[in-house]
Amino acid sequence: MSLPSTRRPVASLLLSAMICLGFSAAARADTGLQVVMNQAKIVKVARAIDTIVIGNEAIVDAAVQNDTTIVLTGKGFGSTNVVVLDKEGQAIVDQQVTVSRQDSGSVRVYRRSQMQTLSCTPYCEGAYRNEAELQSENALNGQ
Repeated sequence: MSLPSTRRPVASLLLSAMICLGFSAAARADTGLQVVMNQAKIVKVARAIDTIVIGNEAIVDAAVQNDTTIVLTGKGFGSTNVVVLDKEGQAIVDQQVTVSRQDSGSVRVYRRSQMQTLSCTPYCEGAYRNEAELQSENALNGQ
């Protein structure tokens, strides 16, 4: 049984919209590498590493562990990219890296214009903040 000719364009339009939404969801699902501030993430690659290029070294740092393993460490908030090249200059990895704050196990206390972050693992106490975190908090507080 076929659709009447007046319904074919509508069905075709709906099918096209669903396909576009599927591609859009797939693009959002591949958000690159997620690294937590002040923590390390191990990345294994398929071939021997020769060169690592970091878009913004204030956001993430990379250290070579061995010829196929790198360690990414979150240094500042934001997104950048990391490109790993082999000896022939071919890209092994070209990934977006997003560094974010670890929200689980921490609490932010707001007192008027002041904010304090407490680490609650298991007891709440003042959390260590590096320079990037202090700048971020100062910007939030308008300082």
